[in-house]
Amino acid sequence: MKIKFLFIAMISCLVLQGQNDTLPKAEVVTTMQSVNINGRTHYLTAQAGTFEVRDEKNKPLALMGHTFYTKGDKREINTRRRPIVFAYNGGPGSSSYWLHMGILGPKRVVVNDPDYTPAAPYQLVNNNYSILDVADLVMIDPVGTGLSVPLGKAEFKDFWGVDQDIKSLSLFIRQFLIANDRMNSPKYLLGESYGTFRNAGLMNKLLQDGIALNGVIMVSAVFDLRTLIFPPDDDLPYIVHFPTYAATAWYHDMVSDKPEDVYTFLDEVRRFTEEEYTPALFKGDQLTETEKSDIAAKLASFTGTSADYWIKADLRVTNGEFFAEFLRDKGQIVGRLDSRFTGINQDLLAQEGNHDPQSSAISPAYTAGFLDYFHRELKVDKKLHYATSAYERQGFKWDWNHVGNDRWGAQAAINTGIDLAQAMSRDPNVKVLILNGIYDIATVFYGVEHSINHLGLTPEIKDNIIMKYYEAGHMMYTHPPSMAKFKQDVSEFIKNTSR
Repeated sequence: MKIKFLFIAMISCLVLQGQNDTLPKAEVVTTMQSVNINGRTHYLTAQAGTFEVRDEKNKPLALMGHTFYTKGDKREINTRRRPIVFAYNGGPGSSSYWLHMGILGPKRVVVNDPDYTPAAPYQLVNNNYSILDVADLVMIDPVGTGLSVPLGKAEFKDFWGVDQDIKSLSLFIRQFLIANDRMNSPKYLLGESYGTFRNAGLMNKLLQDGIALNGVIMVSAVFDLRTLIFPPDDDLPYIVHFPTYAATAWYHDMVSDKPEDVYTFLDEVRRFTEEEYTPALFKGDQLTETEKSDIAAKLASFTGTSADYWIKADLRVTNGEFFAEFLRDKGQIVGRLDSRFTGINQDLLAQEGNHDPQSSAISPAYTAGFLDYFHRELKVDKKLHYATSAYERQGFKWDWNHVGNDRWGAQAAINTGIDLAQAMSRDPNVKVLILNGIYDIATVFYGVEHSINHLGLTPEIKDNIIMKYYEAGHMMYTHPPSMAKFKQDVSEFIKNTSR
């Protein structure tokens, strides 16, 4: 009997060993790169490829695609004290190549902001606005994007959700820091769009796991999805979108006697929104016809639209409706990601915009420029498929459930602001930098202000949140003046919090 059991055990081990041998291995390609910032050349070690992430039982969970830039030779001991930034885009389901090629990496793609960029050849130039002079950088592609794939028994769906995503990235960051001897480095998260929603949950999860961050950088933020998705019978999204509609009208010269300064104008819009528009919506059908007409006239004057349109909309216009209506008379629509961009409206009777001109204008340049750089300069195997979006994957669907958002057995909210508030209150040293584009109709700045003002933070903790504004959109770094401001704001933030 003992011989029989021993034989079975040996066979089982061989089978398991065979299964492990079939798992793809983590691989990176190391190249030397450089970037010139403000007249000084910085030499970089770049490692592009995949990193094996293990679960809590030390079993292979995923290969995480990434690009890791360190200043100088990676063997230099002083790099252990150098700040390290973990960065990603949003979606959910987007890879990180937008931030990589737009503002953070050593090279950037040149686009015609705010116009359409012609087809190739595209310009790939030295990025004078990179943060690589002040920090090392890890560009992360969540599972399903880039080169990132599940391992072993894990499936793509195991990573596609609010909490699942937070868990896998927390494992990656912890294990990556250990593998690269960077546990004692000043540590930062930088996320864009959904990446900020992720940031709020991830900073709390990392803190619970014993990893305190020096700072978190939020680019085009959202913490409460009510501000974006226009739930039934909820006035909040209409309220927080209105100042961005007004900013758009100011930019396109659709406001009569507009103030010279857009921020002065927005202060006026904020006052109207808080003191007149919000109370009017709260009244619902108890608002008198006279009151409704008065509010509609003011809504129209701030946005360059007609009072009749606002009356027909019951004073509530979604972002998609605004895209289509705002420049309808000119046969155009405005951009969702950046309302400075305009495009052709093919259906002048459409209630909503049918595409995003900003995305159409820049996406081919970013995609082609990155893939050329990734395979030609970073030397990543050309046979490997880089998924720019998880929407390429069959069955992609996001699980929006999040611990702490349920009430009475139902999902009552989609909100990681609670995580942000908890992390900041339990670590009163962590600082948060929030960068807002005033022409961003994808994640509106007034929605961020509302969320921050409702976190219930003590005054001293709220002072740890720094708000910056840019005269551009969601990807403010396509706008050259905002690109320079982004570099200054982020670099100063890292320097001030890593001492």
